Amino acid sequence: MTVTLNPYINLRGTAREAMDFYQTVFGGEVTRSTFGESGMGDDPASKDLIMHSQLIAEDGLTFMVSDAPDSMPGAEGSNISMSLSGDDADRLRGWFDALAASGAVTLPLEQAPWGDHFGMCTDAYGVDWMVNITGAAS
Repeated sequence: MTVTLNPYINLRGTAREAMDFYQTVFGGEVTRSTFGESGMGDDPASKDLIMHSQLIAEDGLTFMVSDAPDSMPGAEGSNISMSLSGDDADRLRGWFDALAASGAVTLPLEQAPWGDHFGMCTDAYGVDWMVNITGAAS
């Protein structure tokens, strides 16, 4: 028996574009379905919106993204951050740089008081990311 925790990002009309972007950053395979394909596209404005998409990449990296139609409450803003951590400094720096390139760095990726390298950014879709490189050289 296994259990997996998968972060699920809700956006407003940009899920397809965001997931395509995340696939360029992390690689992996994306699956997706629209509200229309799922038989839930009664509103013509939502039939092409992403009801569910999932990215599965190397190292067990898995997360999901969907569009929240206007009829669903809230999707703007967030009270969580996506966190990436490990000891593959080149890979993690590359991800940080790619996520921040079209967004904003909120804390540069540099040595933290606890000895690791840590940084924070917000990507172009308003998703907050934290990156921690364990045991990174100074």
